Amino acid sequence: MLTMTNRLGRAIDRARQLKGELPNRTEQDRQQVLAQVAIIYRRARLIRVSLTLAALSALLASALIIALFVAALLHSEQAILLSIIFITCMISLLASLIAFICDINLSLHALKLELENVKPETG
Repeated sequence: MLTMTNRLGRAIDRARQLKGELPNRTEQDRQQVLAQVAIIYRRARLIRVSLTLAALSALLASALIIALFVAALLHSEQAILLSIIFITCMISLLASLIAFICDINLSLHALKLELENVKPETG
């Protein structure tokens, strides 16, 4: 979750930096910057989803541990409830990781956009 939080902070910082540079750009550069900002915004939303799902997974894991202890203390069979909590926890973690991978792919797409105007040095 720390990595995701750091990526979210960097995406937000980069969007703010690009927004601040807009007045100094040519019209063609402005369009490229706006395209980058749109990608960064999509990335930030994906990271938010990923963070939310990761936190939900951690909460469900905690709830599962509590439920296991309570079931053991009360000598109660709660297999269905415990299974549902565990499966939901794993689905949440899986979805979080998929969203995180999508963010990584979008960040590479943004880098490609940024490098399109860079001309290789000849020499």
